[in-house]
Amino acid sequence: MIQSKGYAAQTPETDLAPWNFERREVGSNDIQIEILFCGVCHSDLHQIKNEWFPGIFPMVPGHEIVGRITKVGDQVKNFKVDDLAGVGCLVDSCQHCENCKQGLEQYCLEGNTATYNGKDKNGAPTYGGYSNNIVVREEFALHISDKLNLAATAPLLCAGITTYSPLRYWKVGKGHKLAVLGLGGLGHMGVKWGVAFGADVTVLSTSPSKEQAAKDLGAHHFVVTSDKEQLDAVKGSFDFILDTVSAEHDMNLYLSLLKTSGTLICVGVPTKPYAIQPFSLLAGRKNIMGSGIGGIPETQEMLDFCAEHNIVCDIEMIDIKDITPSYERMVKGDVRYRFVIDMATL
Repeated sequence: MIQSKGYAAQTPETDLAPWNFERREVGSNDIQIEILFCGVCHSDLHQIKNEWFPGIFPMVPGHEIVGRITKVGDQVKNFKVDDLAGVGCLVDSCQHCENCKQGLEQYCLEGNTATYNGKDKNGAPTYGGYSNNIVVREEFALHISDKLNLAATAPLLCAGITTYSPLRYWKVGKGHKLAVLGLGGLGHMGVKWGVAFGADVTVLSTSPSKEQAAKDLGAHHFVVTSDKEQLDAVKGSFDFILDTVSAEHDMNLYLSLLKTSGTLICVGVPTKPYAIQPFSLLAGRKNIMGSGIGGIPETQEMLDFCAEHNIVCDIEMIDIKDITPSYERMVKGDVRYRFVIDMATL
């Protein structure tokens, strides 16, 4: 077994703290990655606090992982030692169901294996990127260009692909009016993608103070959703709304901002169910869709697009020992726009 060290939550009531554990040896089709940086996702906090479902403890969070390969199995074909590589939210799937065959491993019909807070096919718990290394099948590793800032690339493995995938699915681009609801870790990437794809981009926010930040990211317009006059001015005007908010909010209000046949794309995950009035959908043939991360081929496509267009996340680097206060700041929205852990501080 490979000796590993990281930060883990021992129970939902305890803060993350140093923990030593073991990973499996590198198999024929595996690669071992020395983790250099790991992004901090809001879902990390949800899971260690059991806010979505009962977790598997001790829990080592982290699914925005980048680093350098230190060992490869004898059957590995697409990676070599010293390559840069990334690991996102998944480390395995059945590979043979209809969805997996289409590169939609995130929707594996037999259930995929999460990078952490999951169990592998042998029933062993998976541990994430708040650690010094990880072992993963090469099919679930991603190539990362050395053109990109490695630390700022880490959050692309979740925040990036979560927003990229639905916009690509709907072919959002020139001629479309896209609104991005919320300007946080997900929202700021939604703005970057919308602008890069050629859409007319509006940020919807409850915080007037974020207007300049939105414009700095390339947004063309900014609407303060607590201002009735501003809100009335954009009713029925958007083709798509990318909803990145993970707190409770009034979906009916935002459905009213869509054009006829417009689509509200849900990528944020509030802890309570949405309350949607039927007439909010019927009046205008409105659509609501959800989208979860992306498959491995699409994630690689996104990373290649980023390398070509020099797109990365806006980040704040932290030491691992500062993870708990960083969670507190994240909940308050006090980060622009994603914390990334420098794993050299482990």
